[in-house]
Amino acid sequence: MRKLIPNDEDPDHAAFVKDPQSYFLSSLPSLFQATKFMAVINIGSAHSPDEEYIGDRNDMTYWLGESEIIDAFNQFSMDIKNIEKEIDRRNADPKLRNRCGDGVSPYELLIPSSGCGATGRGVPNSATA
Repeated sequence: MRKLIPNDEDPDHAAFVKDPQSYFLSSLPSLFQATKFMAVINIGSAHSPDEEYIGDRNDMTYWLGESEIIDAFNQFSMDIKNIEKEIDRRNADPKLRNRCGDGVSPYELLIPSSGCGATGRGVPNSATA
């Protein structure tokens, strides 16, 4: 929305009261603005093919002499994988009607892993704000 609903004191209030539908349509972004916004959001939310997710680590050379850190990380990774399995199990359970059924999307927001692209899943090791 490019414009808010006008207050009684706003000069646009009379136009809003006279024809609210036209006022609403005039407050929507243009097709170009909406397309540009969607492209930016898609690029910003897409996962790269080499992205590391929580519980995964491609380069552990910094931890070579630290067996306690490696053991703790391996336990953490196993816990993360168990969380993902539990989410998948609950999504497949037909008794949980808020998870599966006609017109109900499975819960994927905090599933730890993801493929590349904009998937709506995956918890990266680092995030940008």
